[in-house]
Amino acid sequence: MSILRAGDDKFHYCDGYHRWIPPDPDYDQEVWDEQVRQHKLGHLRNELPPVRLQRLC
Repeated sequence: MSILRAGDDKFHYCDGYHRWIPPDPDYDQEVWDEQVRQHKLGHLRNELPPVRLQRLC
């Protein structure tokens, strides 16, 4: 589960799903898409567990 930071609410609906359509119909869709992509990368950077290598033999 992700942690919502200040300002993240504009990228999420109330159920936690990401907004793929900008809240303002006059907002540039390509710009919005890039902002959502960057936002989702932020989730991944914060959620990935540390990698642990273990030898099997």
